[in-house]
Amino acid sequence: MQQDILTVGLGSRSYDIVIGPDLIDRVGDVLNSIVVDRHIVIVSDNNVAKLHLARLEAGFKPYAQKINHFALTAGEASKSFTILSRLIDNILALGIDRSVVLIAFGGGVIGDLVGFAAATLLRGVDFVQIPTSLLAQVDSSVGGKTGINTVAGKNLVGAFHQPRAVLIDTSLLATLPVRELRAGYAEVVKYGLLGNDQFFVWLEENSAAVLALKPDAITHAIISSCKAKARIVEADERESGKRALLNLGHTFAHAFEAEAGYDGSLLHGEAVAVGMGLAFDLSVNLGICASDDAARCKAHLQAVGLPATQASIAAGNVTASRLINHMKHDKKMHNGKMYFVLVRAIGDAFVSGDVSLNMVRALLERDRNAL
Repeated sequence: MQQDILTVGLGSRSYDIVIGPDLIDRVGDVLNSIVVDRHIVIVSDNNVAKLHLARLEAGFKPYAQKINHFALTAGEASKSFTILSRLIDNILALGIDRSVVLIAFGGGVIGDLVGFAAATLLRGVDFVQIPTSLLAQVDSSVGGKTGINTVAGKNLVGAFHQPRAVLIDTSLLATLPVRELRAGYAEVVKYGLLGNDQFFVWLEENSAAVLALKPDAITHAIISSCKAKARIVEADERESGKRALLNLGHTFAHAFEAEAGYDGSLLHGEAVAVGMGLAFDLSVNLGICASDDAARCKAHLQAVGLPATQASIAAGNVTASRLINHMKHDKKMHNGKMYFVLVRAIGDAFVSGDVSLNMVRALLERDRNAL
């Protein structure tokens, strides 16, 4: 059976990313050393459970000692203290011990929530990421960031807790809504924009094949993205330096998501797409990036059906001061400074804490009013 394996090298916390089609049908074999004779607790959302749970349970059944499952309401609203507390209480009610293995079977919301539950249950238990969305497959499932949202902002409560493995079944993307697929593609584009101009060129030429889920194209896009993420995480596991590059567009994006209220009207990848466009525009305004590169970035995002300007999303139709206030509550504030990922060119990003808020305010007011 065709599969590719990448390793995230973190010493005793190293783990494999296994990529290929129809992996959930033989999940027990692929994850044998992790799950054999152990209590498996699968957590998914109700949409994923309806579509794929039976196959996953059948794949685990010959290997696991016991299998339980919980299905949560799909959507960003489930990344909350309330849902986390309920999930932990339900898992504890099963009489688990530290040999339990949690399985995060869903998109980024499920991965973040279940990872955080694993980090806190019994002061830390094993978990495996089985991401079902493109966004989770190329980004959030890799690297050990877990967490929930609060009224103050996105992912402000959480922990670094690495999975024991990441299993990426590319065939699961066939049931993903087109809008979700496009939103995930924004995170794929991010890897080209922040550090690999040749990958961005490849995406410009092959985006249609990627979004049509042509096997060679989607596999190449996922492997390239996961390789880039893995190398950055290996160099900076806890985001004290280089890992912050992965936040390209996210300072803006999290502000838009907070403004939208996590109600599903603005998907994370859509907010990131707009944020990346703004990051390029800000870099142009600072005189460090050519306007042609900013135009090329936004043109590609728009060509695949993603928003690339603040004016193109409802959450952008608010004052700059309101958005900046959201940004001030983001994790990317440090010692009172707001940090942005800027670009010198496509494929050449860096982190800066020296951006004038007046310049950010002017950019947001201009982009909001653009036709």
